[in-house]
Amino acid sequence: MHAVVIIAGSQFQVAENDEIVVPHLSADPNATVEFDNVVMTIDGDGINVGGGKVTATVLEHGRDDKVIVFHKKRRKGYRKMNGHRQEYTKIRVTGVSA
Repeated sequence: MHAVVIIAGSQFQVAENDEIVVPHLSADPNATVEFDNVVMTIDGDGINVGGGKVTATVLEHGRDDKVIVFHKKRRKGYRKMNGHRQEYTKIRVTGVSA
């Protein structure tokens, strides 16, 4: 069974035992989280729109690679450089129900 679920404003297609990286969630590692915002569930030939529940276990938290943000205005001597590392959460889907 597959499901399309909205997690932290982004849509993910998940199935049981999938490990996915999602935007940072405020849950401790090894905690169980439930997502009720399921857009669609797919079970064989049947498709159910809306409803359903996805449960997952938080594996770890981390930070992505650094993205360099560089601003420059030509002929003015203005340069500014910043770096940004986006935080993420890695989860394992433990159950999908319609």
